[in-house]
Amino acid sequence: MVDVADKLAYFQAITGLEDPDLCTEILQAHGWDLELAISYFASTNTNNDADNNAVSTTTAATTDVGSSAAESSSSASRDLYDRSDSGAGGVAAAAPGLAWKLITLPFSVISGSLGLVSGAVGLGLWVAGGILSYSLGMIGLGPSAGRNGESSTQLVSVSAAAREAMDFLSMFEREYGSRRPNFVTEGFMDALQWSRNAYRLLFVYLHSPDHPDTPLFCERTLCSEVFTEFVNENFVAWGGSIRASEGFKMSNSLKASKYPFCAVVMPATNQRIALLQQVEGPKTPEEMLMILQRVLEESAPVLVAARLESEERRNNMRLREEQDAAYRAALEADQARERQRKEEQERLEREAAEAERKRKEEEEAQERAALEAAEREAALARVREEKSLSLGAEPEKGPDVTQVLVRFPNGERKERRFHSTATIQSIYDYVDSLGLLDVETYSLVSNFPRVVYGSEKLGLSLKEAGMHPQASLFMELN
Repeated sequence: MVDVADKLAYFQAITGLEDPDLCTEILQAHGWDLELAISYFASTNTNNDADNNAVSTTTAATTDVGSSAAESSSSASRDLYDRSDSGAGGVAAAAPGLAWKLITLPFSVISGSLGLVSGAVGLGLWVAGGILSYSLGMIGLGPSAGRNGESSTQLVSVSAAAREAMDFLSMFEREYGSRRPNFVTEGFMDALQWSRNAYRLLFVYLHSPDHPDTPLFCERTLCSEVFTEFVNENFVAWGGSIRASEGFKMSNSLKASKYPFCAVVMPATNQRIALLQQVEGPKTPEEMLMILQRVLEESAPVLVAARLESEERRNNMRLREEQDAAYRAALEADQARERQRKEEQERLEREAAEAERKRKEEEEAQERAALEAAEREAALARVREEKSLSLGAEPEKGPDVTQVLVRFPNGERKERRFHSTATIQSIYDYVDSLGLLDVETYSLVSNFPRVVYGSEKLGLSLKEAGMHPQASLFMELN
């Protein structure tokens, strides 16, 4: 599909109209449908020719590709379809007299006033209609809601042109066989675009079924093996019947006056179409090959330059893409390194924070342990002091005093006197008050006989326990 500028350029090239504003108005009036606009223009010109019999057309040459030796087929390098209509000649009527002008003056004034009023009303209606159409289009209800840059009518017209091309190809194969130029089964503008993309010239054949020279030309020239191979190898071929819509319009645009009719065209650099060669009337394969070979030789520098320019554009685009890809890769690598650096820094910060947290926890645990130990030591000291105070003063030796010897696991020996009425618990309190061993559970035991003075005997007096007047005990850790 072509855009608006290409449509305008093609319409100017085919119709020959120089005024771009006029061409734009005609295209807009037909919804930018090239088929309808060109058909309207062709029918209007045909009617004007029939009514006036005074329309003359001139074609200016735009692209001289090489030598311009005159042929019987009227070869020339020129822009297609530049056309200017000359006005129809006629005899002007005699001017009316002064008396008649004075009589009709009031009617002219009234008519002019009515024309101004109707013009103002029409302008207001046109503006209101434009606003309404724009509003409907914005909400998707207007006539343009069905196209997103391309209209549905345009799609139909393109398919119609392709259908005409396929119908022509089917008819040609049915009548003349399958050995033929490879005609493109698309519209003329699509075929022209094909030739632009392939850097080839476009060979155009306009088929006139009713002309007496057509069958012989098709059989002996178009379908000859040497001509077919030459065209298929060096050109993009497009054919159309002048009975069909696009073929008829192309015959008018190319001003085909004699059949069989062939032409060689190419897209010009200024978005116009250059006519390089036209061949009218029957020709032998040798004559056609000579003409086409000369056109190829003359056009070769232009095609080579176009191909080189396109390759340079592609190379520049590929170079820019490679540079962009390298830049993106370098940027991504830098970003990856930066992310990795940040992640490493964050990891180190997390590890440092974790180590600091653990250090603080350990310090706090040590402080708590020291505090607890101090508290335990203070508590034991208090207990030892309390037990020491509960024992009272050591009694003097006497008949009611028992001598007790206690041996500790570390080899120390402690001895003290107790009243014989004191309980075994008093001995335990004495041992606890000494604080020699940091143990909580132990038992006092006598050897001969072995007696364990456990919790069940704590309330017995020393005399009752058989320790009076003396006893030897040792501490046994539980």
